[in-house]
Amino acid sequence: MPGKSSTFSDRELERYARHIIMREIGGPGQKRLRGARVLVVGAGGLGCPAIMYLAAAGIGTLGIVDEDEVELSNLQRQIAHIEARVGARKTDSAAETARTLNPHIVVKTHNERITEENVEDIIKPYRLVIDGTDNFKTRYLLNRACAPRGTTLVSAAMTQWEGQLSVYKPKEHGPCYQCVFPEPPAEHLQRSCAEAGVLGPLGGVMGSMIAAETIKDITHAGKTMNGRMIIYDALEGKTRTLDIEKRADCPVCGDG
Repeated sequence: MPGKSSTFSDRELERYARHIIMREIGGPGQKRLRGARVLVVGAGGLGCPAIMYLAAAGIGTLGIVDEDEVELSNLQRQIAHIEARVGARKTDSAAETARTLNPHIVVKTHNERITEENVEDIIKPYRLVIDGTDNFKTRYLLNRACAPRGTTLVSAAMTQWEGQLSVYKPKEHGPCYQCVFPEPPAEHLQRSCAEAGVLGPLGGVMGSMIAAETIKDITHAGKTMNGRMIIYDALEGKTRTLDIEKRADCPVCGDG
């Protein structure tokens, strides 16, 4: 089975050579990637590029959660899917792309919606969870499940020309998602990509950032976005980084 051997094959050494020669990753970091179990919730505009780069990077076990099917309108930005798979499950389509990119990894699919009833069972086997969803209900649900367990949550969002991303690790002195967003915005402000539109390549930018933060967290390289949030404005070509703080009164990770 992929990822079971304790040593890298010659093909794996060649495949991951550009990571292994990096001082911050090296052989030990690449072994951590191979031993990692990462769950991607949402195989859409954010999840697709993240899945592809994490597969290419050699994440040992990659889980994919989504209940939807591939639609033609997805293909403008959801690059793990192709026109021939319109009508197929997004989980199956993204998994096929990931396995094609890297046969050395294990890909597990969860063709269902994350709910209060199944969230614990789904995230339990994974070390890190990526939130690539498009609704606040699921974001809050993932946060409530990850924060008490100490499971790293990498969460991103995007609409029209702007994207944002942070890494939430409240057990390591950072805030959780609900510290930063105590309440969802009013419903009339919660416009989906279908309603507001979204720049196709913005998903690639934010999805690549998700993958980079995930790799950094697993390999202990550099400084992750724990305690910080990056906001990217593609229309103006500007990036801002904000400090974000833990809230003592947070109902998820606060003192109470």
